[in-house]
Amino acid sequence: MSVPPPDYAARIADYLVELGVPTDYATRRNLQLQPEATELVSVGLDDNGRDCLLHPGASSAWKKMRASAQTHDIELIPLSGFRGVDRQAEIIRGKLAVGEKIEDILRSIAAPGFSEHHTGRAIDIGTPDVLPLEEAFATTAAYAWLARHGGSFGFRLSYPRYNRQGFIYEPWHWFWQG
Repeated sequence: MSVPPPDYAARIADYLVELGVPTDYATRRNLQLQPEATELVSVGLDDNGRDCLLHPGASSAWKKMRASAQTHDIELIPLSGFRGVDRQAEIIRGKLAVGEKIEDILRSIAAPGFSEHHTGRAIDIGTPDVLPLEEAFATTAAYAWLARHGGSFGFRLSYPRYNRQGFIYEPWHWFWQG
């Protein structure tokens, strides 16, 4: 993975101040600055009808994994792929605007600059059996299949229960390691 340019770090620092993110956030949460992907390809539409974009390698691996799952009657739905820093800040601003506290927001979404989605290598995955982005995804055949086979396609679960980054359990969030 590439190293973000110095102006990127300054941009992120500005966002953190604006949003009220604690200055020790990255250190305390064991998070690394994530570069924004510059090369992205579509893997099709997400559950909201928007184009889901991934890094080319992640895209290829996703398509192979999804096809393999289908041969086992497992339907994997892309919910979210690449999400830029500006969009990340916009989501957090929206939550702040309705009165959520930044500490609570940062349990379920990374601060701008620290989301694996910025890299284009992370994908949130759903299945028709449950509502999107719900912990109940962990009880589905789709999750069981991913837990057994995701690694053979280069994907790993990023945020298991009690993860060291302090995020809520996200059985739907998978990262392509390449």
